[in-house]
Amino acid sequence: MILLRHGQTVFNLHFGKNKFDPGIPDPVLTEVGRKQAENAANLLASEPISRIITSPYTRAIETALIVAARLDLDVRVDACVRELAGFSCDIGSSPSDLARRWPNLDFSSLSPNWWAFPGDPKNSGLDEPESNLFARVCGFRKRLAAESDWNKTLVVCHWGTIRAMSGQLLKNGEFVKHDPRPTIKPPT
Repeated sequence: MILLRHGQTVFNLHFGKNKFDPGIPDPVLTEVGRKQAENAANLLASEPISRIITSPYTRAIETALIVAARLDLDVRVDACVRELAGFSCDIGSSPSDLARRWPNLDFSSLSPNWWAFPGDPKNSGLDEPESNLFARVCGFRKRLAAESDWNKTLVVCHWGTIRAMSGQLLKNGEFVKHDPRPTIKPPT
């Protein structure tokens, strides 16, 4: 499979300046982020991709749809590839809000607060233990590895998800090929 980190967001732009959380839930892509997604789409056009899976965060959906338009593919939403919940940007939008914005995507598998992790005492979606992300990613990898077309799948996701899945640290708009079949160890 190919793991693509979403393009730059307004959160990334502000957070990158001073490393303080600017308080922007579920941010949109910046113009730079849209260009990063278009560049990735052009580079990925030569790959044998037959499906696109995306995180339900707005930034990932926007990136996935830019790539999908270039590759003429549909997009499937999967909350298992969402980001490690730790900042305001990791507070998502409700399934009904997402469905209003993108009526052609299926959000029916999402719970109302899909970004909140199991055991979240405030249901806020913040301060998720990395072990939760790792367990979620392992389940996704195992499920995908069991499918015959895993090597033709593009997964649009996040820095923490990609790190947990592959050990790679990618910048916005970068991608890496990854084999989901081997067992992985938790990041250190």
